[in-house]
Amino acid sequence: MSTREVSIEIKLDLTRLERIGLEEAIFCAQKTDAQIAAILARFIEDDRSCLLTRLSSAQYARIPDEQRRLVNFDSVSTTGILNRSPVAGSAAELAVVSAGSSDVPVALEAIRTLEYHGVRAEPIFDIGVAGLWRLLERVDDLKRFPVLIVIAGMDAALPTVMGGLLPSLIIAVPTSVGYGVAAGGQAALNTLLSSCAPGIVVVNIDNGYGAACAALRALRLKSR
Repeated sequence: MSTREVSIEIKLDLTRLERIGLEEAIFCAQKTDAQIAAILARFIEDDRSCLLTRLSSAQYARIPDEQRRLVNFDSVSTTGILNRSPVAGSAAELAVVSAGSSDVPVALEAIRTLEYHGVRAEPIFDIGVAGLWRLLERVDDLKRFPVLIVIAGMDAALPTVMGGLLPSLIIAVPTSVGYGVAAGGQAALNTLLSSCAPGIVVVNIDNGYGAACAALRALRLKSR
């Protein structure tokens, strides 16, 4: 099937930025190589940028050469950025926090999404409550940020503890990290949905992209 034929299956939302202030991201999991190539061809033809999420290393390697050289790919976060350089040099407007190093891929998905939209985040990794001192020594740093994306698997205790220590908006991301009854992040999600810390916002399991979009909406409301 040709790229032109595949493009009939795809209807891009090119006016989303004007409508809600956020561009459409291209979710690449389960997409065929031909579909990804057709989408990229449309953006390149229109001289547009786009963010690709859940783009595996294998999918990236199969993108046609003339398209692939235009994509800034990060294998850890499985994100690609077409026709745009990530933001650099500006002051961080929020922090992205991970409980453990195993949560970093989801954290980097959030960071890359924010960078694509021109917002720099400060990464603060591996401060989970299993070693509570790691969090306590960063409390003063964390107080500087009006929004915190907090990413945790297993029992996902970190966002709740931070919600009891800090006044910031906390956007919690449960991850699929954990053994046995962690059930691919379901235990973490249930923990966060039943958190005793008031006002924590919770997104879906491993959804760093969604957390970043929530943070962008909050930051834009704050700046009005």
